[in-house]
Amino acid sequence: MSEKARFWLGIDCGGTYLKAGLYDAQGREHGINRQSLQTLSPLPGYAERDMDQLWQQCAATIAGLLQRTGIHGEQIKGVGISAQGKGLFLLDKQDRPLGHAMLSSDRRALAIVQRWQQDGIPEKLYPVTRQTLWTGHPASLLRWVKENEPQRYAQIGCVMMGHDYLRWCLTGVKGCEESNISESNLYNMTSGQYDPRLTQWLGIGEIDSALPPVVGSAEKGGEITPQAAAITGLAAGTPVVGGLFDVVSTALCAGIEDEFTLNAVMGTWAVTSGITHGLRDHEAHPYVYGRYVNDGQYIVHEASPTSSGNLEWFTAQWGELSFDEINQAVASLPKAGSGLFFLPFLYGSNAGLEMTCGFYGMQALHTRAHLLQAIYEGVVFSHMTHLNRMRERFTPRAGPARHRRPGAL
Repeated sequence: MSEKARFWLGIDCGGTYLKAGLYDAQGREHGINRQSLQTLSPLPGYAERDMDQLWQQCAATIAGLLQRTGIHGEQIKGVGISAQGKGLFLLDKQDRPLGHAMLSSDRRALAIVQRWQQDGIPEKLYPVTRQTLWTGHPASLLRWVKENEPQRYAQIGCVMMGHDYLRWCLTGVKGCEESNISESNLYNMTSGQYDPRLTQWLGIGEIDSALPPVVGSAEKGGEITPQAAAITGLAAGTPVVGGLFDVVSTALCAGIEDEFTLNAVMGTWAVTSGITHGLRDHEAHPYVYGRYVNDGQYIVHEASPTSSGNLEWFTAQWGELSFDEINQAVASLPKAGSGLFFLPFLYGSNAGLEMTCGFYGMQALHTRAHLLQAIYEGVVFSHMTHLNRMRERFTPRAGPARHRRPGAL
């Protein structure tokens, strides 16, 4: 391969894997490398990630990709990162990771969100943020830290999310990318800026000074530092753009261009999304809006962590299986014939914040194949909840909405 060939590096930090891929100017893929990511659950409802380990895995994944493909760092002309949204990645006042990151599937703030619901806070926030209140929002987790770990709260120097943290590791420049921070309950969807009223309503006004500048998705967010270059193989000075919330990146890659097409993703989260040119009031459901990559456009979606994370957990406990093996096991059984049901609420629910995961109807005759089939069915029917709501929002009067092929986060 010519050393003059140019490539772009894409990094995706999802709920279960971190991936790095190389692409040429025509969008052709020239290599992929990935590592599984560990979710730490030291207590019920906790979903954490070791921030130092995450950066080490990211650097190793990039270095391994360059080594495998034989592509030199000097050939990489730009870097972009997509990542799981929401959650909370904190730096202290000395720019060191402040404890473990909390992921979007973390549920420790459940009691706080329930209290806010009783106090009418969601109704106050929604017209400004266009967000529902979720336990894994940065705002919810910040309030939990304030109430339960006040010393840690006092040390907060910077509030970020997943790809913001990795971009900082690569560049040393702090920032919150717009498509992700717009869904944090810290951002005014109309003005396109942080809104101090929001942190005051949520009781976390002290962190206003710890919110870094908002960075556009395609805006240059910094350059690869010499330190990052030394461990990744990238060239110092390579530009790194703001990046994307992974739900936005899947919609972009699916080619959604109108208000009649939906994108279905069954990854760690079950997500159905569409694109709109404006904000609507008085809708049937409190749809979640976010900034899209094009000016004047918004992404609208329904989502919950009720998808493949359940399958990943199950196979980790009872034997690693390939997807081919899982599919063969499920296909060997009559469809919907076992009477065994699975609620895919291991990391959260779309049927009530307090609901948890479980199998129902298990008998001695059931095998691992039956359990896998029940997980498949539970995930699909959970996703249908979001799909049906989005069809109400996007289906034109002339006919049904069109659906892109499901992707994976």
